[in-house]
Amino acid sequence: MSTTVTPEAPTLTPEETLRYSRHLLLPEVGPDGQRRLKGARVLLVGAGGLGSPVSLYLAAAGVGTLGMAEFDRVDVTNLQRQVLHGTSDLGRPKLDSARDRLRDINPHVVVEPIPERLTSANALEIVAAYDLVIDGTDNFPTRYLVNDACVLTGKPNVYGSIFRFEGQASVFWAERGPCYRCLFAEPPPPGMVPSCAEGGVLGVLPGIIGTIQATEALKLLLGAGESLIGRLLMLDALRMRFREMRLRKDPDCPVCGEHPTVRELIDYELFCGYTPETDKDDAMERIPEMDVKELKARLDRGDPITIVDVREPHEWEIGNLGRYGARLIPLGELGDRLDELDPSQEIVLQCRSGARSARALEFLREKGFERLWNLKGGILAWSDEVDPSIPKY
Repeated sequence: MSTTVTPEAPTLTPEETLRYSRHLLLPEVGPDGQRRLKGARVLLVGAGGLGSPVSLYLAAAGVGTLGMAEFDRVDVTNLQRQVLHGTSDLGRPKLDSARDRLRDINPHVVVEPIPERLTSANALEIVAAYDLVIDGTDNFPTRYLVNDACVLTGKPNVYGSIFRFEGQASVFWAERGPCYRCLFAEPPPPGMVPSCAEGGVLGVLPGIIGTIQATEALKLLLGAGESLIGRLLMLDALRMRFREMRLRKDPDCPVCGEHPTVRELIDYELFCGYTPETDKDDAMERIPEMDVKELKARLDRGDPITIVDVREPHEWEIGNLGRYGARLIPLGELGDRLDELDPSQEIVLQCRSGARSARALEFLREKGFERLWNLKGGILAWSDEVDPSIPKY
């Protein structure tokens, strides 16, 4: 069965013929293939870690139109891995810096900015305008949204994901094989899988996985080679080992199975158990918070307060409140170390930004602890408002 998408094949100019000469020498590409690349329309969802190498290489390869859905701005913490952006771009919309960089790489490529979040209301219309989609997202609601939109519009979904030192890549195309839901029928419970902001990611890892995604996209457009349809490629970068898992289409898949029940896009944040913003505000109101200046004032007065840092040991080494008697109990160890805490003491829970410590507070409350506070903004707020000598990360 063919695994080729069929974009238009416009004529190459003499300048383009010279630019793509190394492609034209490849029998698997040649003039016809390069014309197909020029006529192709590819949608990239995200212009971050994965979207950076994907867009750079697709632009260099001569893919004629790159749609980019992104609404974020360039932050200094992006620069360790998001090579599409530079120091001079800090604070700029990522779409602006991406457009400038890609135009410099290849002025023949059209960049179509989509400066909005992909949602159930707009995804079908956006996805339908492209030949294939490359998933560069970093959250489960958008990942399921992209998958379902691709299934419902019949588009290939070139998938990639990264975390710490591990990455995955595949091609999900319901007309030719399984979709993302065939592999992951249900999302993990909220909070079970840390984000890259919480768990970190090796800077070169998105480069490896992103270039694999770009390769798969080019193969689909050219009809060359064997695609990753029906295969999940997994990389352990620490050991530099690739593994492959065969995937099968799930006949009971709710979106691409024999009797699908998902015939339109749904509320993906609800499906993934994400709390709406209004409910988050209500939930945070139920979690008692102490701001960093209040904590500092009370510590200076000598109030008997126990500070529990629920980050990981390597995060503690970056900066900590040890001088104030803080103790390190990583969130994953909290359940086994309850005997180290005195329920009669007032306890302030602290992490990087306040998210993990809020989960720790809820856990301790379930275990009968009552005198609990969540440090609002975590050690980042402490660095901003109390002690700038503590590094931010």
